[in-house]
Amino acid sequence: PIERQGARRTAPIDGRDDDRPCFQGGRETREHLVRWNQPERVPDGTVDEDYLAALAKGVVETLQRSKPELVIYLAGADPHEGDRLGRLKLTKDGLAERDDFVLQTLHRLDIPVAVTMAGGYGHDIADTVDIHFQTVCSAARLFA
Repeated sequence: PIERQGARRTAPIDGRDDDRPCFQGGRETREHLVRWNQPERVPDGTVDEDYLAALAKGVVETLQRSKPELVIYLAGADPHEGDRLGRLKLTKDGLAERDDFVLQTLHRLDIPVAVTMAGGYGHDIADTVDIHFQTVCSAARLFA
């Protein structure tokens, strides 16, 4: 478990368009997790501006409440407007803003982050690849 590696409090930030649990761990692991998952806070069809406002509020509240030693950021592509399974209508620019906000916030607060790709079932696979590539580039600009 993560806590055995020294991080006692982790906070997954779930950027997927999915309400399934993002992290399955043993009881001792779950006790150390504080999670922000946007599907609980935004309605179907949400667009960039409304999503980004909910994201800013939710992430800040989660970080203040949990004071994590590590954040696991699930950077999902399924909120994209062209996704076959997603229920949100975010543009590529909106998803890039999401990544920049989350990663810049963590960088500013000096909180370590592990970024994972998640979701992405676009009608055009190139869209999914572009979205994940944007996430990698955003992280590289800040942390490389």
